[in-house]
Amino acid sequence: MALRFLMLAAILLGLVTSGPVLATEPSASDDSPGIAHQGADTYTVMIGDIRVTSLSDGTVPQDLHKLLHGISNERIDAMLKQAYLTNPVEASINAFLLEMGNRLILVDTGVGELFGPGLGNMLIASLHAAGVEPEQISDVLLTHVHSDHMGGLTRDGEAVFPNATIHIGKPDVDFFLNRQNATNTDYDRHYFDQAITVLTPYIDAGKVSSFDRATEILPGLTASLHPGHTPGSAFYTLESQGQRLTFIGDILHVAAIQLPEPSVTIAYDVNPERAASVRSKAFSTFAEDAELVAAPHMPFPGIGHIRKAREGYDWLPIEYGNRTVTEAR
Repeated sequence: MALRFLMLAAILLGLVTSGPVLATEPSASDDSPGIAHQGADTYTVMIGDIRVTSLSDGTVPQDLHKLLHGISNERIDAMLKQAYLTNPVEASINAFLLEMGNRLILVDTGVGELFGPGLGNMLIASLHAAGVEPEQISDVLLTHVHSDHMGGLTRDGEAVFPNATIHIGKPDVDFFLNRQNATNTDYDRHYFDQAITVLTPYIDAGKVSSFDRATEILPGLTASLHPGHTPGSAFYTLESQGQRLTFIGDILHVAAIQLPEPSVTIAYDVNPERAASVRSKAFSTFAEDAELVAAPHMPFPGIGHIRKAREGYDWLPIEYGNRTVTEAR
């Protein structure tokens, strides 16, 4: 296990120091479109009378040969080819803004500056594009304590969202705020160091609220724990006027692989077996109930349905809309 996390540290270090593998320098078999800088990006949907806006924090390249477990490199490449993709693949980093009465709520905060120049760190620009200042955020719901979900909470040691209460699953607080767990579990120490650095300003300000069971955060907004990827991984379910949207966190990283084969895990999983079990059960439930979900690493805007397919499941992004909707007379 120690070897697995030493390898993961090397992968992450390479990602930060060498930057993305640019699609402008394709391999001989890569005829996919090149990557371009999009900048700030937003996309808004209505869930009942609640306005929900996807916010782009950018994308990051992932070398699936090094990250995915329980599948051969040959199988990875074959499945990617079916999806017109090649390794490495781009993973979106999505956050979501909820406008609930006089409260502005963020689900996750992107990576901030933790991945280095050119990777992520677009959340604040995307918030500005949505007409929102960081000081206006009243609540932040963290799906879990990993750098690409909590990294945007601080900059230069200061709270980016000084008026926000941070909601987190208590098992993640207990796990990541205790550096001894790095030794106890062989999980890479940098996760613990980052969690302590990023969360401390909010803890010191009395702004962290944790939960250890299904909890109503606000009327119509419920948190539930689904441990596996991390001990305190959480879903957040929004319900309004008979409509429902669930923010699913990191049960899904690579649609082309993990939807057809939910048993495939990723190096970031604290408990891979539990993570695979959570993914399989959640996919089945979401497909059966035709539930709308918001996923932080699906292609922007990251909102869609998981549907049963001949092999496992597939992803159907929401229909694009761009017009003014008026009330029927």
